Formats: sequence, structure tokens, C-alpha cells
Amino acid sequence: MSTVAVIGAGLMGSGVAQVAAQAGHEVRLRDVGKEQLDRGVRSITESVDRFVAKGKLSREDADAALARITVTTDLEEAAASADIVVEAVFEHIDVKHEVFAVLDEVCRPDAVLATNTSAIPITSVAAVTRRPESVIGTHFFSPVPMMRLVELVRGYKTSDETLATATAFAESVGKTCVVVNRDKALAMEAARLVESGVISAEDLDVACRLGFGHAMGPLETSDLTGVDIMVYAARNIYGETQDSKFLPPESMLRMVAAGDLGRKTGRGFYRYGG
Repeated sequence: MSTVAVIGAGLMGSGVAQVAAQAGHEVRLRDVGKEQLDRGVRSITESVDRFVAKGKLSREDADAALARITVTTDLEEAAASADIVVEAVFEHIDVKHEVFAVLDEVCRPDAVLATNTSAIPITSVAAVTRRPESVIGTHFFSPVPMMRLVELVRGYKTSDETLATATAFAESVGKTCVVVNRDKALAMEAARLVESGVISAEDLDVACRLGFGHAMGPLETSDLTGVDIMVYAARNIYGETQDSKFLPPESMLRMVAAGDLGRKTGRGFYRYGG
């Protein structure tokens, strides 16, 4: 098993740390302060205890998983000897650049540097490193211990070897992977087709699943990720590329304004719960 450094002990980071530890990886969880780390460990412990209570995990395996997690506020201590680093900090490019600039200096040459971002282009994240071929997006979905899907997102220079290592890691923690390169463009184009009345959201997603072998349709994925997150991501990519395919259609902008953000609000392209 690998040594995994998880940078950020919030909801996403603690979830990644949990599934990695349950899968047998040694995990080093890092955040900027003791309060954040305590909160992250508490979240992991409560989640693991729920699995035990439901009979999905033995108490012995749960305790072993928790024992595999060590915490630190020192980024170098967490990441220096890690095989894979998963960054899950605040969704702002300057914050991520600060983290990745340090990772570039302290990590092993063969380490994979992964970002959990769903909204910032991987190429932009990798731009502050001297090893863009080692940087990849590993977009887990929340809650991480429950959601099976992981989007693996290549940057412009992400290598095949990095993709293979990231895939092996995600699969080792029980996830199903889909590899995306221009997923935000597909979602925007799908929404435009629905907006113009060419096809319904349901039929479009069925076509993508059955015709192209996608694990989820692009509009189902938008609802799962968050329509607001998809709009934010598309705007970021448009700002970088000036490619009109990434401009969010009016219907998605209206959905965000109305608070129809997908699964987390009960309504997006689809209705959820009742």
C-alpha cells in the first residue's frame, strides 16, 4: 500500500483520508491548525463509527483504519515521503498555488500531486510547479465514503504514468473512475441542447450513458457536482481559453440565481427527494 498525504482536513479532505485509511494506506492528514485537524479527525471517527453501527465495517478494521491516520500542521512533514498527495484546500487558485509551490519543492520526484478541485483548470494549478506532468485532478464527490464516482482530470501536460497511478489509487479505495479532459464543455453543450428544446435532460443523459459508455450523463454529473460549481468552473476555463464552448448557457445561470443547484438543494436538472 501507498503513503498518502491529504492536504486539508475539511469535509472533502477528511473523507479522502478516511477511505484511504480504510483501504490500508498510511495517511498523513495536514491542515493549518489544531482546531481544523481535531474537527477533521472527529468527522472521520464519527463516519467510521456509523459504518460499524450499520455492520458495514468491523470494529477491529475501523480501529486499524483510524490508527493509520496521523495528523500534522507541517506541510513538508506530511508530503515529503508520500507516494501520492491529494490537495483538498479552499477553492481559490492563489491558495492552491501556494500549496503546490511547496509540494513541488518537498515531494519526491516520483510523487503524484493531485488536486480535488472541481472548478479550477488543472493546467492552472500545475503552472507553479516544475513537474506539470505529475499533476492531475482527482475529483471525489461528497460525502466521499458514500459516493462511488471519481473524476480524473488531466492537465495539458499530465502524463499517462500519472494518470495510471491516480487511477490505481482511486480504484484501491473502492471508487469507479471516469477520465475527463473537457467535461465542463460537454456539460455546457448538453445544457444548451436542453435549453433549445432539442432533447430532454433525461434522454440526453441516457444517450451519453448508453451510446458513449459514460458512467453518468453530463447533466446528472452537473447536479451531483453542483450546478453553481459547474458554472464557476466553466467561467474559469473560459477565462483561460476564451473558448465559447465553456460559456454557461442562460438556463444554468437562471438555475443558479434561483437556487436550483442540484442534489444539494433538491432540484437542478432533476428533482430529488419527494
